[in-house]
Amino acid sequence: MRTNIIMMLLERFFLGKRRWPRLSSLTVLAVIGSFLLWRNDVIPHDILNQLSLENTTTAARKAITGGEAFEFAPGLPQRNGDGMPLQRKGYVTCYNTSTLQPDWVAWRLTAGHCEGSAKRDGKKFTEDLSVPSPRADTYDYSRSGYDRGHMCPAADNRWSHEAMEQSFLMTNICPQNQELNRGDWNEIEQQCRIWAKEYGKVYIVCGPIFLRGHHKRIGKHRVPVPDAFFKVVLRLTPEPRGIGFICRNTDGSHPKDFYVNTLHEVERVTGYTFLPKLDPKTAAIVKSSNSLKDWRFTPTRYYKNR
Repeated sequence: MRTNIIMMLLERFFLGKRRWPRLSSLTVLAVIGSFLLWRNDVIPHDILNQLSLENTTTAARKAITGGEAFEFAPGLPQRNGDGMPLQRKGYVTCYNTSTLQPDWVAWRLTAGHCEGSAKRDGKKFTEDLSVPSPRADTYDYSRSGYDRGHMCPAADNRWSHEAMEQSFLMTNICPQNQELNRGDWNEIEQQCRIWAKEYGKVYIVCGPIFLRGHHKRIGKHRVPVPDAFFKVVLRLTPEPRGIGFICRNTDGSHPKDFYVNTLHEVERVTGYTFLPKLDPKTAAIVKSSNSLKDWRFTPTRYYKNR
């Protein structure tokens, strides 16, 4: 109702019998469009490109994201040349305008986040209008042979209907091999939820890996297909420990420990610095160990709780 009133006033202001010169209908539409974008909290990408969530104050983060500052105690990934940080209800994503997909997605997963009434049934993948054109849409993936692979899983957002909806934004999606997405990657996601319940809280960062060379592209917008995916997981209790995974974006089925790496190794492959707010002594311990004895691995079933 308020939007209709504002649009009417704008029209009367520009086209009515006033002393201001008449303007074209395109100008009026541009003004109205700008207002509607503002109403929907779309953040101009040139502002976002100048700012980093890691290097701004709490007040500035709220201004960037249009919401509360995202709580990610160990610090968001750092790397020169990163793209556009976007805050959602349940995660932060750093969107890349060249690959049309996230560089990384980070979220805090608690035991409570793994439960709730929000379901993925009936949810549709949605083009993210808060990023500049060209941008990927769900049709780029149609008949491509690749899944619309969630980075922050839908099942990690059952605690909030808004968070569940936002997990289907295309800025949280990458082209993912179907067997990987529905098999081993899904098992790793389930394992993270088990850890969240066991340890109370874990911090997760994941994203695509593009190695040098030619990449297959899909869809009208020619979205590049990643060579692999990474995931790093941190727990702080009962003692700080970290674990990393690197999964080739190909067919195949392996035990979860097949993909395990140290965080140092994931940093080497991706070029990111993970968990920059940890004190150096803790970071050294967390990033150097990949002992499976530090983590309880639980057998899981494919296709369950995706």
